[in-house]
Amino acid sequence: MFPREVYIRRRHQLKERVGSGIILLLGNEESSMSYKDNWYSFRQDSSFLYFFGLDRPGLAGIIDVDSGTEVICGDDVSVEEIVWVGTQVPLQEQAEKSGINTIRAQKAIELILKSAHEQGRQIHFLPPYRPENILKLSAWLSIAPATVSSMASVTLIKAIVALRSIKSAEEVAEIEKAINVTADMQLTAIRAARQGMTEANVAGMLQAVAVSSGGNLAFPIILTVNGQILHNHFGSAILGEGQMVLCDCGAESAMHYAGDLTRTFPVDTRFTDQQREIYEIVLGAHRAAANKLEPGKLYRDIHLWACEKLAEGLKQVGLMKGDIKEAVAQGAHALFFPCGLGHMLGLDTHDMEDLGEEYVGYTDDIKKSTQFGLKSLRLARALEPGFVLTVEPGLYFIPELIDLWAANKKFEQFINYDKLSAYKSFGGIRIEEDFLITAQGSQLLGKDLPKMIEGIEAFREQR
Repeated sequence: MFPREVYIRRRHQLKERVGSGIILLLGNEESSMSYKDNWYSFRQDSSFLYFFGLDRPGLAGIIDVDSGTEVICGDDVSVEEIVWVGTQVPLQEQAEKSGINTIRAQKAIELILKSAHEQGRQIHFLPPYRPENILKLSAWLSIAPATVSSMASVTLIKAIVALRSIKSAEEVAEIEKAINVTADMQLTAIRAARQGMTEANVAGMLQAVAVSSGGNLAFPIILTVNGQILHNHFGSAILGEGQMVLCDCGAESAMHYAGDLTRTFPVDTRFTDQQREIYEIVLGAHRAAANKLEPGKLYRDIHLWACEKLAEGLKQVGLMKGDIKEAVAQGAHALFFPCGLGHMLGLDTHDMEDLGEEYVGYTDDIKKSTQFGLKSLRLARALEPGFVLTVEPGLYFIPELIDLWAANKKFEQFINYDKLSAYKSFGGIRIEEDFLITAQGSQLLGKDLPKMIEGIEAFREQR
């Protein structure tokens, strides 16, 4: 946990932004895997962690904005439970570390909320993403389960997004811990992967690095020779000659802050000429985007700038043609880059995504596009000092999408379909790094991890 003053200050800021009413912040429960007592690894809700820091299941935080009262509702383990899980720190003792002095039993939540409802007071809660929390809110607030999410407090969502978006120095330090472990995971993959291994062989080594560091995985490892599939997790595919491995992974620190890095490297020790050509295009777009990072810049504009650089490179190798600015404006480049340039990073890999992209990455004035490719951009708003975000351009050669667009002659004024057949088995390339927005510009976070072709090949040759 951070010092107790950090949590006290955060809750004070939250109360000031919300203004009045009752704030209910639900922690998570244990979640069963295949039968009741066979649990998935417990992961606390990120907003609950942000304001209370208590990393144990079965808790809820209630903040009375008007009176200033702050309560944690939860139960200590019984002696019978201690037999199975061991002695636990008393909840009262834990809560005091976050500046909370009042503890109530878990069953008290319903009575507190019922009293507030009878008084006509507004109860602010976040949109739940866990089914058990949907059912709790439904029962406590007499709301049909199907409508619970729509009743979430936009005032609370916006207040939390405003606070969590700006990372403190303590948070940046935690994120860097996670990024450094993530870099170790990437180096493990680059050094260990070789022809004849399965994707799962390599991914298992990476997970060991994350867990042995004292944390865990921030998200399921994406490690694949089918890099054209954006979120293709590892499997039984065998690494073969002439292929590339796309590795997108992230470690989570013990305090649950995330890292997120991607590297793409050849199964062989060296890139082929074709792989080198496409890799350099992606690297150039990454560099161009990173150089644009500064406060006040719309991330949407930086995304479109990177798209132009990708399209310019594709034109140079003969895969695109025509007016590049117009091609990007119409979305022709999305055949090769059908996703966004990056996202916020913090307690979640896609930070605060459970609160809604329209609040995290967009504003009342900046709305999400419906255009293919651009609609997948998670972050479009103006950058501010304290934001931590990813920059991750890529080029993806998706046979099914190529065939569909070619059959419909879509954007044929911008795309040379006759030359794409030589790339349909190419796969995909992505390069991703994590940046802090500063008052002067930006800062690359984490220790050095090679992304230049020469550096990657040097590590591949050390196998």
